[in-house]
Amino acid sequence: MKRKMSLFSLVMLTLSAIIGSGWLFGAGMATQIAGPAAIISWILGAVIIGLIALNYIELGTMFPTSGGMSQYAAFSHGPLLGFVAGWSNWLSLLTIIPIEAVAAVQYMSSWPWAWANWTRGFLRHGDITNEGLVIVFLFILAFTLLNFWSVKLLTRFTSFISIFKLAIPTLTILVLIGTGFESQNFGHAAGFMPSGTAAIFSATTAAGIIFSYNAFQTTINMGNEIAHPERNILWGIVIAFGISAVIYTLLQVAFIGAVPASALQHGWQGVNFESPFADLAILLNLGWLSTLLYLDAFVSPFGTGVSFVATTSRALAAMTGSKHMPTKLGEVNRKYQTPRRAMVVNMLLGIVLVAGFRNWSALSNVISTSTLIAYLTGPVTVTALRRQAPQFSRPFRLAGLRWWAPLAYVLASLAIYWAKWPTTIEVFGVIALGLIFYVYYEVRRPAGWQALQASLRGSRWLLLEMIWLTVMSLIGSHEFGGTGWVAYPLDFVLVVIGSLVCYYLGVRDAYRSESFEIAVGLNKRVNED
Repeated sequence: MKRKMSLFSLVMLTLSAIIGSGWLFGAGMATQIAGPAAIISWILGAVIIGLIALNYIELGTMFPTSGGMSQYAAFSHGPLLGFVAGWSNWLSLLTIIPIEAVAAVQYMSSWPWAWANWTRGFLRHGDITNEGLVIVFLFILAFTLLNFWSVKLLTRFTSFISIFKLAIPTLTILVLIGTGFESQNFGHAAGFMPSGTAAIFSATTAAGIIFSYNAFQTTINMGNEIAHPERNILWGIVIAFGISAVIYTLLQVAFIGAVPASALQHGWQGVNFESPFADLAILLNLGWLSTLLYLDAFVSPFGTGVSFVATTSRALAAMTGSKHMPTKLGEVNRKYQTPRRAMVVNMLLGIVLVAGFRNWSALSNVISTSTLIAYLTGPVTVTALRRQAPQFSRPFRLAGLRWWAPLAYVLASLAIYWAKWPTTIEVFGVIALGLIFYVYYEVRRPAGWQALQASLRGSRWLLLEMIWLTVMSLIGSHEFGGTGWVAYPLDFVLVVIGSLVCYYLGVRDAYRSESFEIAVGLNKRVNED
């Protein structure tokens, strides 16, 4: 496959993925949960995902391959861990496709114009109706068709749409700060932290902040479709992630400062907008801005949805490389160089998902939790490979890995805990369903049972981590949905201790499986380039 994507196109593609529906809903939801302290939640979310991304930049530049994030764990810990990581990551990516369509339809349902009365039936009591589902399905179909023909078409589309997607949030920040910005809102009622410190952490996962930053992996998963991946993977992520973190944080500041005093009579929890920024613009008599925001509610989710059809199809196609999924899903169309079968399967499953989860909040929580489970493998894998293969070429070598890797792992574990019970056990259950595919294909291979037993050791640390987080989520503090047997913040201490044990067990349990040879071959490409 020819490497067509320049650094500029890569940055535009990644920004198009990151600046999606998260900015349309995240600030409003985070403010309801944490009040003005939601600003800290966005900064914390950026730190968590940024540290995780550093681990994956080293891996991505070592192994430039499409859908790479579905493969790295297998290189160091065998096919079972690789499958679990790939399944978790694919599940989170798959959910992004319908959530972007839901975001667009949810904004449509609150169009204020008389001619748009027909859209009011798209949403009822916060959930997409059957009528709205039809429009959601059409969006998902459009996302898929724009990816059906070549990477070249995709990059041209996203480069154009990303400029628009950056302009509207930037304009929104400037207008809201310049129009009736109330600095006293940051100390209104119960002060800067009306719901306490626990709400800051809760908002990081529950308000879709982790979900909003998640799209950095678009760069990683494009792999060998990038020109000079050994250099551009690093700068593509750094530039796109840095821009998006600044935009998201300033949007939160602007939102808090622009809420009229009349809307705060019942505190920040009473600020419940169906279309947060558009509703706020209408309250401030900024009709022209609300019109732009309703337009962007099409453009931002559309750009992200299109980008993630590309990312998700490559993630599913990459999973077939371990022979634990139908191999036909990994076939690439010879003419257009796109994994068309994987795209169609993802489209159909996306439709099923949105039929079951009919609002933005529920979908974003599922995405955040499943993504973080996949991310747990990154710090363990990169550390283990330093020991297993010190001779590998590393175009980007993370300095201070012995400190940054366990810190990233612990923060990811805490963020999973912040998703609250019962979200944790629900997502763990869906991930466990994927093991049915793995076991089915594994036992059909020669010496399948023996290979399964060998790979279990390389995966036991992640199983223990999920069990530990499940137990802590159940018995943890009331602030995070638990029974309260362990009070806040002692629950954080126990999560950290248990997670560190699992991290170091994971590093120790790395072994050389047949997947390691694939890593050797991929790393040779770096030397050849």
